[in-house]
Amino acid sequence: MTGLVSVSSSTGLKNRDQKVYNKPVQKKQSKLKTINLVSVIFFLLASAFYLVHEKYSVSGQQKVEQFVTVSAVNDGDTVSVIVNKKQEKVRLIGIDAPEIVQKPWGWEAKKFLESVMSSSGWRVRLEFDVDKRDKYGRILAYLRTADGKLVNLLLLKGGYAMIFTLPPNVRYSSEFRTAQQEAREGRLGIWSEKGLKERPADYRKEHPRI
Repeated sequence: MTGLVSVSSSTGLKNRDQKVYNKPVQKKQSKLKTINLVSVIFFLLASAFYLVHEKYSVSGQQKVEQFVTVSAVNDGDTVSVIVNKKQEKVRLIGIDAPEIVQKPWGWEAKKFLESVMSSSGWRVRLEFDVDKRDKYGRILAYLRTADGKLVNLLLLKGGYAMIFTLPPNVRYSSEFRTAQQEAREGRLGIWSEKGLKERPADYRKEHPRI
């Protein structure tokens, strides 16, 4: 009986020792899991921050580019320019001028834009926003004249175009709204009594590009 008690006691002690030994091991494993989880979360947050930073820092770096030559005015809100010895079409951000066939306002908008380009020596600066191109492959930009005037804004102020806001390119949306409101109140251009009868966007829906 004594031998049995000794064996039983020895087994009990061993089990207790094993439990005591396992506790720090389990704690260590749990701690490692927590550290790994925190590391993964930190990595994901750092990656997200990096991507956002890269996206907007590039936009900031490219806000104002060097002067480019305007080779043609296509209509009231689109010009062709020479970029890196290649001709590219540029769609002015935030505005929508009448289509050429929406007479006489399409031609009026084009003629006004041509006069602005001529006054600037047919040289402008391209200022970018978040999205750099539209679905047609055209460059999206604000145009700055040689003396720094914002061409997009001039078209709105003169009543040659209306606001056409497409997020995320909204840098000057507040200024554009103010300019349009002033043009409407002054009944300038397309806002006059015999002004534009149909918005350019509505016209394009009825006459889609082929």
